[in-house]
Amino acid sequence: MSKGLPKRSEDYSLWYNELVKRADLAENSAVRGCMVIKPYGYSIWEKIQAQLDIMFKETGHSNAYFPLFIPKSYLSKEASHIEGFAKECAVVTHYRLKNSEDGKSVIVDPDAKLEEELIVRPTSETVIWSTYKNWIQSYRDLPLLVNQWANVVRWEMRTRLFLRTSEFLWQEGHTAHATKQEAIDETVQMMNVYAQFAQEFMALPVVKGVKTENERFAGAVDTYCIEAMMQDGKALQAGTSHFLGQNFAKAFDVKFATKEGGLEYVWGTSWGVSTRLMGALIMAHSDDNGLVLPPKLAPIQVVIIPIYRGDAELEILSIKAKEIMAKLKAKGISVKFDNRDTFKPGWKFAEYELKGVPIRIALGPRDLENNSLEIARRDTLTKETIHLDGVILEDYIIGLLDEIQENIYQKAFSFKNEMTTEADTWEEFQSILDNKGGFVSAHWDGTTATEEKIKELSKATIRCIPLDRKEEEGKCILTGQPSSGRVLFARAY
Repeated sequence: MSKGLPKRSEDYSLWYNELVKRADLAENSAVRGCMVIKPYGYSIWEKIQAQLDIMFKETGHSNAYFPLFIPKSYLSKEASHIEGFAKECAVVTHYRLKNSEDGKSVIVDPDAKLEEELIVRPTSETVIWSTYKNWIQSYRDLPLLVNQWANVVRWEMRTRLFLRTSEFLWQEGHTAHATKQEAIDETVQMMNVYAQFAQEFMALPVVKGVKTENERFAGAVDTYCIEAMMQDGKALQAGTSHFLGQNFAKAFDVKFATKEGGLEYVWGTSWGVSTRLMGALIMAHSDDNGLVLPPKLAPIQVVIIPIYRGDAELEILSIKAKEIMAKLKAKGISVKFDNRDTFKPGWKFAEYELKGVPIRIALGPRDLENNSLEIARRDTLTKETIHLDGVILEDYIIGLLDEIQENIYQKAFSFKNEMTTEADTWEEFQSILDNKGGFVSAHWDGTTATEEKIKELSKATIRCIPLDRKEEEGKCILTGQPSSGRVLFARAY
């Protein structure tokens, strides 16, 4: 292996960037601001995608696919929506290239200008609601519960792998309902689905809350979110769910015939998570040795590494390894036997530690003699020798994977609690942000002007108004004006 990673404590940003590259997750592309997700990184995204897809379908949603290109006029129909996305849109103006006069290059054909420019989708509300107009006529067509897995483009000037790239992968749900309450219930339900996924599969504790008016999605009435804490004390928005009211239904004239015979606009929602979850997974759990992956999302849960001299020993060890693999695979555990003879065992140990494989089994001739195995845990970097007499190995491994999953969660949960601090004065607020970081729970007077001023002075934003906050009288940390409850501030990605 190459030299060790930079330390998180010395340069967190460099540590993150190096880890993403060295663990073979992703790399920068030749296209500015875009990334190549490498096979190992993509296999983690596939695990995320597969589990979320199950959860979406269990809540009644179906997958569809809508166009990548959106007519520019569609974005003009919902004023706050276009205002929110205008600066990030990539625009297609022509549909053909041609050879230059000297034949040495290709140029845009000026005669192939589009009558109307097309926007490469930054999000799909407009194109989907224009489609829903054709799909919805009556209350019998509702609710309409649709999701799509897609890529989107938001032109970013400052990019970071997984966290902020010009093109990224995500899912976006778009639903239509007969009543306001049904749409609100859907919005809250999907926030809860995201929170459950983050906690049970990513081992990532999150705060559920509502965004302020200033921070909510462009075109939404309310935005619900889950917020997570990274190891450097910065927050990360891990998922959002938007109650759209009737804004897009009115913009695209989507009405339905009610049971009573009237005609009303439908109520809408949209919700999404993206490959940003990969960044959250890395930053929340990993250490100076490399990735630490929760077993439920690890592409390889167990790796078996033979310790041998010569082909004869390898052949004998391979028989035992394949026997172990068969038992583990029968229990649904993903396992790899690394019998490459081009790398020494020590190199392999370091490689799988870097890649975050939860359990490593070392198997040598002495283990065969003693009917034992050396088992190493990635989360604690500890190892033990277990004797197989009277032990059902596959059950032992299942129990260990569950223990590792829970341990990773509890460690992150304790960290989030340690990094959540109350502040009652402006001085306290600034001191916490500058010296400790994390979430700062503080009173705010409820005005956008104060929110903007706090952001300007401290670089901290209101991450959310927590759903479980207690109502309490207080004074805004900046203005001293009355406040009815605390909100969560943090510096964030």
